[in-house]
Amino acid sequence: MDRKRELKQQYKDTPRLMGVYRVVNKTTGRSLVEVGRDVNARLNRHLTELRFGKHPNRQLQADWNLLGAEAFDFELIEALKPLDKPDYDPEEDLELLLAMTLERSEFDKERLYNR
Repeated sequence: MDRKRELKQQYKDTPRLMGVYRVVNKTTGRSLVEVGRDVNARLNRHLTELRFGKHPNRQLQADWNLLGAEAFDFELIEALKPLDKPDYDPEEDLELLLAMTLERSEFDKERLYNR
């Protein structure tokens, strides 16, 4: 029983990949750009929602349904290294990183799925 508890705690203590990521439509060039405290989990959630036709972004879901999974890529744009503070909350840093990322010229606001 202790081994199970140790493994559970070890999993909780494992640092997660945080940062800005995107779901990109390779056919149209449109992207959904977002941030996440656990990028891998967020990308997995997007993939699951798209596969089951339940993604909250209707435009993205419609393109997925029309073009199929092979027309999309999931990419990490920029990782955020967490500060080594016990009370550190990365939300503010993630939102700032997202704003800075979206201001870059490579992201045409007309080609974003973001609302």
